[in-house]
Amino acid sequence: MTGYRMTKLLVLALVTTGCLAAAPARAQDMPAPDALAKSVTDEVIAIMRADKEIQSGNLKKVVDLVDKKVLPHFDFTRMTQLAVGRHWQQATPEQQKQLVAEFRTLLVQTYAATFAAYRDQKIEYRPLRTEPADTDVVVKSLIHQSGGKPVAVDYKMRKTDTGWKVYDVVVGDLSLVQSYRGTFSTEVQKGGVEGLVKALADKNRQFTAEPQSAKK
Repeated sequence: MTGYRMTKLLVLALVTTGCLAAAPARAQDMPAPDALAKSVTDEVIAIMRADKEIQSGNLKKVVDLVDKKVLPHFDFTRMTQLAVGRHWQQATPEQQKQLVAEFRTLLVQTYAATFAAYRDQKIEYRPLRTEPADTDVVVKSLIHQSGGKPVAVDYKMRKTDTGWKVYDVVVGDLSLVQSYRGTFSTEVQKGGVEGLVKALADKNRQFTAEPQSAKK
């Protein structure tokens, strides 16, 4: 699987989980994670198809949509901690805050730049058996693409006081978190935690500066 195709699938995975925590967060009101994911997928995809500005490539509107509707339902502190790995403990509280902010921005930029990846793929969610006491689950799904084999997409989620939050997405055998871990570790070895913060910030500035055509 090419890196570009993997990026598109990861973006699609994020699209389909965009409103996972949109329902009331009280424990007694929470639907099962798989049922919630399925119910909101149709809604999110419908918005994408109906919004002509998004379809025409309005990146500012896409970024706003991602920032307000999608990423608030991800546990970025947990995601960043897992991606940074053992180096997380070396970071000061301020550096940890910066890492979370830069990693979040990186995913916003990546997401927005490849938003056009979605076409007419169909998403099938697998039944999930959970117990009331469960706080960490894996929601399994398949993305069916025309002319290709279904791609397995798993969402690792944990229950929080504000609802179910996604902390990793696994496409095939590739974990979104683990895919960054090696790069992050290399940056820390070269320039320490501050070097990783700078590298992420530089990447985000580069992303912003690139013309739209270069990101497709």
